[in-house]
Amino acid sequence: MLEIGDDTRIDGRVKFNHNDTVTIRVGDRTQIYRGGEFTGDVTIGADVFINRDCYARPNTTIGDRVNIGPFVRLVTDTHDVGSHERRAGNVRHDPIAIGDGSWIGASSTILAGVTIGAGSIVAAGSIVTEDVPDDVMVAGVPARVVKRLDPR
Repeated sequence: MLEIGDDTRIDGRVKFNHNDTVTIRVGDRTQIYRGGEFTGDVTIGADVFINRDCYARPNTTIGDRVNIGPFVRLVTDTHDVGSHERRAGNVRHDPIAIGDGSWIGASSTILAGVTIGAGSIVAAGSIVTEDVPDDVMVAGVPARVVKRLDPR
């Protein structure tokens, strides 16, 4: 099922991959630029801006007033560790949550199971492998806290 809020602008080249058992929700006044692909259960809040070519996998939640730069990847896919014959065992989708008011910089990747705190910034090109607290800036590969931000 696809649920689109009021006053939402979505480019016609955005793909929503859903069916009767999964729901993609897009909040009011949200903008999504061309080339995005959203698969499985994905929730996008209100007043969100998503630049071109965002890739979001199942169990992704994006809060309200979030800005996402171009070419961002939200990858919930991971695997159980398998046996010697095949180490990539059963696939699972560990949730990603992006807190209200956050800013995810261009070409960043957020990996499975990560929560980005409210009001935080992920610097461009970062790969986030661990939870990010509220009101900080993280940068690097892997991303680490580089600055505390004023919560006001």
